[in-house]
Amino acid sequence: MLVANTDAVPPGKASERAGTSFSLTIKPLPGEEISALCRRLAAQLAERAATPLHLLVFGQTAAAAAGIATLEESFGRRDFPVTWVEGADCGSKPIAGIQAHAFTGAVERIEWNGRVVGSVFTEGGARQCLVGGLAPADKTLARSEQTRQTLEELQAVLALAGLELADTVRTWFFLDNILSWYDDFNRARTKIYSGEKFRTGSLPASTGVGAKNPAGTALALAAWAFRPLEKTARAEEVASPLQCPAPAYGSSFSRAMEMPTAAGRRLHISGTASIAPGGQTLWADDTRKQVELTMDVVEAILRSRGFTFADLTRATAYFRHAADAGIFSEWLAANRQEQMPVVSAQCDVCRDDLLFELEAEAERGF
Repeated sequence: MLVANTDAVPPGKASERAGTSFSLTIKPLPGEEISALCRRLAAQLAERAATPLHLLVFGQTAAAAAGIATLEESFGRRDFPVTWVEGADCGSKPIAGIQAHAFTGAVERIEWNGRVVGSVFTEGGARQCLVGGLAPADKTLARSEQTRQTLEELQAVLALAGLELADTVRTWFFLDNILSWYDDFNRARTKIYSGEKFRTGSLPASTGVGAKNPAGTALALAAWAFRPLEKTARAEEVASPLQCPAPAYGSSFSRAMEMPTAAGRRLHISGTASIAPGGQTLWADDTRKQVELTMDVVEAILRSRGFTFADLTRATAYFRHAADAGIFSEWLAANRQEQMPVVSAQCDVCRDDLLFELEAEAERGF
């Protein structure tokens, strides 16, 4: 049964209380237990009188049940979406980090089969919805069918929020054993997308990496939908100055998506790796070179829209080999970017010769 949970505010009234959205990245301190980490996150959000819109947790799937229970205890209840994926810490901790999107105003919750999977808020003249923790209901289906089912679930959840799949501007796909079926996934995603006329006129920005989920399904999904309510708000594709469009080599996503509103500008940069302008992998056996090129590509996208690394509010660095995380740390130090709000996680990238990928989000107020 589909139920709209609107405990915080009556249906359709989210716009009556203004607020500010923001991102928060929290990583375990030396020797810190999961319970203390969750309490620290809850305390930081409470200090800003903010409610979570969505939590993305990179950690051991074996720790998911206890971790989610701890989140419920820390926040009093869990009435917000959580996407938990096997993004192993590149050290030895059970959790690599938690990335939170939060809002200081009114939020409507969306339930799907008894779980909160969506948060709806209005900011800057746009109705927006963060969806998380989606996975196919039937994990016995072929993986391409599980992809179809998950995207259909996203469509149904957005309908409860008064939105459509066509309003989607950003997605995160976490695929179990990605290298064995990424082509099948792309074909399934492309088939669904081909029937949509996206409001932006472009495919959503996206990340697709290899990561298991606690439910043991072929994939897990998180997404961001955005519908302008005023002329001051819009969402538009941003091209990568140093790379070709991803559809040129069969991947159905945009390199980046910018969302200018009356509240400011937010830039979503898709998962970005060491790929040449023609679409082929560069520096196949050299992680250091892949890191350098990837960061050059990300910086070029940022600068094309008037942003710099200093504007990043959230980032995730994915490593095929956990031991390579030190190479990225060296790049951060050499480029004076040690304060970047980034979580480093061991996850396979979508090609067997790609060793590093980075996704990012930047914001600027007007």
